[in-house]
Amino acid sequence: MGAAVDTLKTIPIAAPQIGEEERRAVLEVLDSGQLAQGPVVEAFEREFAGWCGVANAVAVSSGTAALHLLLLAHGLGEGDEVITSPFTFVASANAALFVGARPVFADIESETLCLDPELVEAAITPRTRAIMPVDLYGHPAAIGELRDIANRHGLLLIEDAAQAHGAAIDGIKTGALGVGAAFSFYPTKNITTAEGGMVTIPDDDVAARVRLLRQHGAVDRYRHEILGYNFRLTDLAAAIGRAQLAKLDRFNETRRRNAASLTRGLSGIPGLVPPREREGYRHVYHQYTVRIERDRDRVQERLRQLGVGTAVHYPTPVHRQPLYVELGYGNQSLPVAERMAGEVLSLPVHPGLQDTDVDRIIDSVREAVTGA
Repeated sequence: MGAAVDTLKTIPIAAPQIGEEERRAVLEVLDSGQLAQGPVVEAFEREFAGWCGVANAVAVSSGTAALHLLLLAHGLGEGDEVITSPFTFVASANAALFVGARPVFADIESETLCLDPELVEAAITPRTRAIMPVDLYGHPAAIGELRDIANRHGLLLIEDAAQAHGAAIDGIKTGALGVGAAFSFYPTKNITTAEGGMVTIPDDDVAARVRLLRQHGAVDRYRHEILGYNFRLTDLAAAIGRAQLAKLDRFNETRRRNAASLTRGLSGIPGLVPPREREGYRHVYHQYTVRIERDRDRVQERLRQLGVGTAVHYPTPVHRQPLYVELGYGNQSLPVAERMAGEVLSLPVHPGLQDTDVDRIIDSVREAVTGA
């Protein structure tokens, strides 16, 4: 295989699926003259809420903004603590800092790489106000166990579903599992609006507050009730999102089919651990992330040479990021997250893959890991 590598096109780790439907939708918005937050955003919100099975959805400018406003709308602030994962993109913890709260990190499960409920309960203090699990890579966190913990202690359960559009537990989709959830529509996500986010909320009053907060605290134009932000989504972005949402079930099924093929092909390779889907859970494979128990970086380099795009999500746990070391988290020991940071490797799983691409990924990974 090595001799032909130079002639092979690299298989990208991600490939946004943009078609004629998205292009037509954007042109219709351009022709309408209504480019800022308007009727297309409202339609996207209604459709996304219905798709998730939740009463309210509020579109915002990013997944980070969604988390920020969700915490604000629930009244979190100075002196409060939010228990969350150290093994995620830094925005999850930063959202707590944005509102003046303190993120508290509990370690993760080695099976799902999501928050370990037993360790979450041990991290609760009198200042804890919320538990914020991350549905990592498209697999839901242990929401049922975490909800029980939250209920026992009178805490909010806020779901970071930025990577889990359409994931589910016992048939209930992410976005409808806690008191609120945040989604991201970044280009690599299961659907995209180029950039953007969504808050899903069962409570009408909280949803109304998120709407106030995203638009300068204004109920009516030039009447500002509270201090708010400019976190609106444009109709251009929403037009892309509506077209993408119509395809999302198909996208997710393709991801799941590709993931199943990868797991069959990669199972049994010594030192490689494929991702698992817990019983009763629906994984939507935002990332297909394996664990390479030895020489992960060498394997990644060999895959690059073989023309297979990969990525490491995430090479540094949040508590070891320079910002958080400066804030005093650097001495915290979270051994599972720290070990996973040195082992995880994401492989292409996106809907743009052909069956021949999946076969080539499997062959390349086998060669890179075993040298055969």
